[in-house]
Amino acid sequence: MIVPHLQDAAFLASVHRARHNPEHLHLWWLGQSGFLVQWQGQHLLLDPYLSDSLTAKYAATDKPHIRMTERVIAPESLDFIQVVTSSHNHTDHLDRDTLLPLLEANAGIDLVIPEANREFVTNRLGIPAAQPKGLNAGETLQVAGFTLHAVPAAHNELETDADGRHKFLGYVVQAGPWTLYHSGDTLRYEGMLHWLRRWPIDIALLPINGNQPERHVAGNLNGTEAATLARDMGAQIVIPCHYEMFEFNTASPDEFIATAEHLQQPYKVLFAGEHWDSSTLN
Repeated sequence: MIVPHLQDAAFLASVHRARHNPEHLHLWWLGQSGFLVQWQGQHLLLDPYLSDSLTAKYAATDKPHIRMTERVIAPESLDFIQVVTSSHNHTDHLDRDTLLPLLEANAGIDLVIPEANREFVTNRLGIPAAQPKGLNAGETLQVAGFTLHAVPAAHNELETDADGRHKFLGYVVQAGPWTLYHSGDTLRYEGMLHWLRRWPIDIALLPINGNQPERHVAGNLNGTEAATLARDMGAQIVIPCHYEMFEFNTASPDEFIATAEHLQQPYKVLFAGEHWDSSTLN
């Protein structure tokens, strides 16, 4: 099994050290599509999956979720979080076994979700219906020093509820001078660049595991598509995610790297638990 670059106490020490460099945006990859973002001592968790709930759920099925990478950190150890997001209802983005310990460890934490998913989210977590902060595509929320803009995601299609609200979202996050795009799970769709070019994207966090129907799960961008989308949106840097978590639904980053280098698109491939900061950007 892959051992994270930083794990447990070493991971927490890295987060603590970064607070001494508050002029830069800091982030750590938590595996799958999960990232911890730090800006001036405030912390945002994007779609964390920090449990073995899917491995347990599918252990006796024809779709076993065999974990490839050890867990970076226990969710209850993250007792300094102001905001956590879920981009959609799939368990690796809305995990009860991750979110409930986080909510318990962080009094006053804000949970940001697609408004279309409110009933599902509150039922899964067993929390009051009014507790999450809901967004639809085109809406904006300011919370804990971060500004979150919701944009559509297509997993595999753009899907809305009866009121026209998107069930799958990406989040454009502004933190001081920095703008980060976390796509959630998505394919490229018509009009995507119209949404994303509204902001000068510094950092794009994009999935690369691809879209293979034989896996019997909804798909994502592959490595070539992710690098090309980053170039087309004008991202200063792109960081790949959503791979090396489950054996049946992963991809090598080699295709992503080759395409990014061919397109001269700046990129960074992180190990799970690894730290990156905006000091490398202009």
